[in-house]
Amino acid sequence: MATPDFIRTLRAAAGHQLLWLPGVTALVFDDEGRVLLNRRTDTRRWSLIGGIPDPGEQPAACAVREVHEETGVRCVPERVVVVQALAPVTYENGDVCQYMDITFRCRAVGGEARVNDDESLEVGWFEVDALPELDESELLRIKQAVSDAPTWFEPMPSQ
Repeated sequence: MATPDFIRTLRAAAGHQLLWLPGVTALVFDDEGRVLLNRRTDTRRWSLIGGIPDPGEQPAACAVREVHEETGVRCVPERVVVVQALAPVTYENGDVCQYMDITFRCRAVGGEARVNDDESLEVGWFEVDALPELDESELLRIKQAVSDAPTWFEPMPSQ
């Protein structure tokens, strides 16, 4: 994901140490019940759409912005799926981040799925029962998004 300017400023002072950051994930479904995914340029893996809110930006607005920036799809948030601390991530340059993620279930309302920026290699719609390889956290969030049942995620082990 592209690094926002405010994170670059923080990194100039903090170095590579762990930064605790807000994050949003958008689980976008079309009218056929398929979920929108992108294959990321940094990991080359299929992933849910997400990003970091700009300072002062509302999380739902960030989800809508990120989806459009990365995929060309316009969407509207329908509900919060889960709020959770994700596992720490170490990027190629040595930066370490951990995200407090708010995952939204969204409905596609326009646009056409396509690679729309330099963060994606591919973009596509997938049947929920025919997903490419995703990490366990992403699979759990998709499962929760298609269910109305409450979710409980086990606490992450202490660092």
